[in-house]
Amino acid sequence: MQDWGGFALAIAAFFASHAVPVRPAVKAWLVARLGRSGFGMAYGLLSLVMLAWVIQAAWAAPFVVLWDQAIWQRWLVNAVMLAAVLLAAFAIGAVNPFSFGGRSSGFDPERPGIAGVSRHPLLLVLLLWAAAHLLVNGDLAHVLVFAPFAAFAALGMRAIDARNRRIWGDAEWDRLAARTSGWPFAALLGGRWKPQSGPGLLRLAIGLAVWGGLIWLHPLVIGMPPLP
Repeated sequence: MQDWGGFALAIAAFFASHAVPVRPAVKAWLVARLGRSGFGMAYGLLSLVMLAWVIQAAWAAPFVVLWDQAIWQRWLVNAVMLAAVLLAAFAIGAVNPFSFGGRSSGFDPERPGIAGVSRHPLLLVLLLWAAAHLLVNGDLAHVLVFAPFAAFAALGMRAIDARNRRIWGDAEWDRLAARTSGWPFAALLGGRWKPQSGPGLLRLAIGLAVWGGLIWLHPLVIGMPPLP
């Protein structure tokens, strides 16, 4: 069992690895040498490695219980993760100029697609993942991992919206965002957006397959079965 120093080192390294590469000067230097797609792949791989280190460090940190786990929490986490994985499957590569993970070209404000569900679907995925795992992991180390992720995702949505409004101007922002959602499904509940039929069966199948794969891999990689 390691002490809190190893856990703190993993957390510090994680945030440093995400803060430094996206600084404008550093990012430009890396993109010039790796290419934009190469930078994206390297940054994604680095993120996965650092996340694995943080999770491993949380498991190895001293165990301090803040609340106990209940069986219903595991069922809820699996349901939330199904929603999160499906949301990611429909969001990655979709037309969405409001946040990362989507394409800017071809956006129709009258048919906003995934932006009608959320302008920031991948940040919403991160929020769902972090909040669900925060609920089911009530020890201090895991709370210190998942709570900042949830806060980062929630605050990141507001920060990106504010930046886009500043860059585009109020009139253009209002035009583009009229049928989109800040809160999940707000446009649907407000009558401003309706789901459109489209070629979504492949994305649905991919999402279900990924969710099943995560259920299978979780005990092998994390060491804890996700099913009750």
